[in-house]
Amino acid sequence: MTALVLAALFLPLTHFGISSSRLRDALVRRLGEQPYRGLYSLITLGALVWLVRSYRAAPTELLWVAPAAVRGVAVAMVFVAFLLMVLGATTPNPTTIGAERLLERPDVVRGILRVTRNPFLWGVGLWALAHVAVVGDLAGVVLFASIGALGLIGAPLVDAKKAERHGERWRAFAAATSSVPFLAVAQGRQRLALSEIGWWRVVLAVALFVATLLVHRWAFGVSPL
Repeated sequence: MTALVLAALFLPLTHFGISSSRLRDALVRRLGEQPYRGLYSLITLGALVWLVRSYRAAPTELLWVAPAAVRGVAVAMVFVAFLLMVLGATTPNPTTIGAERLLERPDVVRGILRVTRNPFLWGVGLWALAHVAVVGDLAGVVLFASIGALGLIGAPLVDAKKAERHGERWRAFAAATSSVPFLAVAQGRQRLALSEIGWWRVVLAVALFVATLLVHRWAFGVSPL
């Protein structure tokens, strides 16, 4: 269990300690942008491999058994998470790495960005929280809490980093959006435009969600249903 705890701390700490700190700027100056991204990707991959291997080697210590109602809510949460992650990954977004130039576009706030400017990160966080609720054993809670931290803590850190680097362009984008889903809509700063989302993105998210349900027992030894 000690190895799992260390791995669970290593993943978010290396992520936030590099990409959201002055260390990133120093590494980019020394290595260049593309080599830095390659190194960062290798570190992240290594951290994930360590986390998963440590989880598989950890003992099972049951904390609770999720009732059927909680499992049903968790499946619904995962479906919403898939929507957010797929829509976020396929929608042009100035919060993603290398896409800052999109801040110059007056029509950048479209589709899922009207709902949240950090859709992928919120999707990761929601996916992880759903798994924490149903997994019920200590090792699983540690694993999914570590991954969830990347999304739930990452969203405000990304906003702070972009605000520092892009000044007025970011302030204009942030004023028209919200990180918390639907907050800008509720405050009247934004409107929903479902036609902008793209039905192919929704279909892709549903297909991936259904495929995951079907292979979950084979891949992970337990069925979400």
